[in-house]
Amino acid sequence: MFWSSWFLAGLAIALAWPAPVLLSRAHWPARAPFAAMVLWQSIALAGGLSMIGAMLCYGLVPLGGNLAAGLHGLLLIVTGRASLDTLGLVHAFALSAAALLSAHLVFTLWLTYFRINRQRRRHRDLLHLLSSPADDRPDTLVINHEAPVAYCLPGGSRSVTVLSDGLMTLLSPDELHAVLLHEQTHLAQRHHLLLWAFAAWRSALPWLPTSRLAQRAVSSLIEIMADDVALRAVDKSTLVKAIALVASGPAQLPATSLVGGGAEQIDTPATTSARLGRLLAPAPPLGAAQQALVVGAAALLLAAPTALLLVPGILP
Repeated sequence: MFWSSWFLAGLAIALAWPAPVLLSRAHWPARAPFAAMVLWQSIALAGGLSMIGAMLCYGLVPLGGNLAAGLHGLLLIVTGRASLDTLGLVHAFALSAAALLSAHLVFTLWLTYFRINRQRRRHRDLLHLLSSPADDRPDTLVINHEAPVAYCLPGGSRSVTVLSDGLMTLLSPDELHAVLLHEQTHLAQRHHLLLWAFAAWRSALPWLPTSRLAQRAVSSLIEIMADDVALRAVDKSTLVKAIALVASGPAQLPATSLVGGGAEQIDTPATTSARLGRLLAPAPPLGAAQQALVVGAAALLLAAPTALLLVPGILP
């Protein structure tokens, strides 16, 4: 497992710095948002698995030639049937670091989930007081505010789309339809789960370029994917105007406004600019073969550390 640990360490370093930096600077993800999303998820998962796996493999080197044998030897030490001296100080430290990092990631994931759920509950309680159901649209609430605002609030069977009076007055029926399709796509495709996972990843490792760049890229990609669904029902000019009008809404709201405390995705100026630029100066979609290559590379990237950890004898 000695060489496995070094290979995993090298892979972790590559996925922590050069890979996310290069991907964040690439132009093709907007041409293939689904494939890019899969690749970002693979980088995050493979990077975390490689970091933990490198320390775990190195720590178990004195106890066996593969993960199963090493874990069996560790079990013998924990249960008192083998001496801790067999492990050595450096390898014990590596195992402790792997355990602490694993616990930190799991705890941060749970803590982020708890925090987001608490915010959603508070936000939903406020909506019950400050909004009313839309007359002709199920699962849609209307808040009394002149600023054009639209967002979705996930909650399983209680998921809702929230619109403002100002938005409904300002937008034409087709523009409003585009906005509704966009927000409903976020709910239907469970984009809030992706935001939760990458928010937890960034909270756990805020100093890691992967976590910061991945969260930003995923936030942009889910907007692009929702735009693509809306484009199936409305023309491009309608969607462009709707995006521009909705983007002006949060800037008109006071800092203590309801919006922002519970909305899953409020566009930043950079995201809005990227969305509009993509629609106004469109590039051809990435070819099917190229997209398949990206998805295949993502699968191989995740399979590499998994195989090194689970399949005996790949590397000594």
